[in-house]
Amino acid sequence: MNGPAQTGAAAASQPRATLSLPDAIAMIVGLIVGAGIFGTPSIVAGAVGSESMLIAAWVAGGVFSIIGALCYAELATAFPSAGGEYHFLQRAFGRSIAFLYGWARMTVIVAGSIAVFAYLFGDYMSRIVNLGAHSSAIWAALVVGLLTIVNYLGIREGKATQNIFTVLEVGGLVLIIVVGLMLATPAAPAAPAVAGAEQPWYMGAGIGSAMVFVLFTYGGWNDAAYISAEVRDRERNMVRALLLSIGLVTLLYVLVNLAYLKGLGYDAMTHSNAVAADLLKNVWGTAGEKLIACMIAIAALTSVNGSMIVGARSNYALGRDWPMLGFLGRWDEASGSPRTAMLVQGVIALALVAFGAIQNAGFKGLVEYSLPVFWGFFLLVGVALFVLRAREPDAPRPFRVPGYPVVPALFVLMCAYLLYSSLAYHRTHALVGLAVLAVGAVIMLFGRKGGVRA
Repeated sequence: MNGPAQTGAAAASQPRATLSLPDAIAMIVGLIVGAGIFGTPSIVAGAVGSESMLIAAWVAGGVFSIIGALCYAELATAFPSAGGEYHFLQRAFGRSIAFLYGWARMTVIVAGSIAVFAYLFGDYMSRIVNLGAHSSAIWAALVVGLLTIVNYLGIREGKATQNIFTVLEVGGLVLIIVVGLMLATPAAPAAPAVAGAEQPWYMGAGIGSAMVFVLFTYGGWNDAAYISAEVRDRERNMVRALLLSIGLVTLLYVLVNLAYLKGLGYDAMTHSNAVAADLLKNVWGTAGEKLIACMIAIAALTSVNGSMIVGARSNYALGRDWPMLGFLGRWDEASGSPRTAMLVQGVIALALVAFGAIQNAGFKGLVEYSLPVFWGFFLLVGVALFVLRAREPDAPRPFRVPGYPVVPALFVLMCAYLLYSSLAYHRTHALVGLAVLAVGAVIMLFGRKGGVRA
């Protein structure tokens, strides 16, 4: 039961405060910094139309991330659960909305992230070994298939391995900053656009489209908020950890974009599909291009593998709750993993990779596919904070959003704007994601007839 009358055993099983402030900062930075920063800057640059707006967009992304993380911190400390958003939505709106969120995670959000980062891996691996016209898609399919098999066999990722990958990711960003700001020759001013010349689809798309990709790159703070129940002196340290870690990531992201601007120039940046590799190629030639491509490929592998591990387990929880999807709720004791859920997830991700190849969409198109659904549920989580404040006013809240109700209202309004932007600027791919969600609604109607497992 989720009500206030918990047993002593249930209360004792809640998370304990064991993380220091430096521990919390390190974990949050590691969760936020991912492979996306190596793929989205050129898209954002083309959408906003100027250097000053480019930098402003990345600063705004950091500010919004702090606001959102504060909202999630209240929910996570008041209602700690491994179910995360699934639990918050179920508590606020009931099991139907929670099912749709679980379905969206399985088919759109997590599987979409796997395909997105697999394509980013393919874009940079193609700089090392080009496999032809569809090189990125081939590499993406290979890595999804291989990592699905590895995780199916029951691979265990140790903490040390994850830390090494995080160091490589941050190290890649620092390398780009040093090369771009200190070693690169300032790029020549951009030449005027030639009338009738072909431009990338995202050129001049606007700040709304840009922010969709900026906040995709800042993704991870929603997972970071889940450690709030385990931070010592969390009433004070949670806010400090969020502000410091997201501030650090914002500084890194702004410096990386300044490095691209100085080393490549705005025009070259907007036309690049592997902007980090192009920067190092300009400075160190082919060796520099292959070095950074290798580092980014490793970062993308980390994002793919991490998404697979988390996603398969949320799929397992969905199958355990809903009999119609019961085949997902099988746990294999020998491997210590939900093998069926892992295979289903891999098949969906491979289908999305194929969709990206057929549509010639790649990394950008697959981001568009997943984000409308993502921002729609983010909006509902923000509304859930208001609902649960009203419905359960006496529930212990170790952390409360400062500036309530203004701060969470800003979060909800921004999510609504990003939902609108992702639909308005990326109609075709966005509608595919919404259609998949509609299929989930139909499945849910049949599933309700079978009841829900206790």
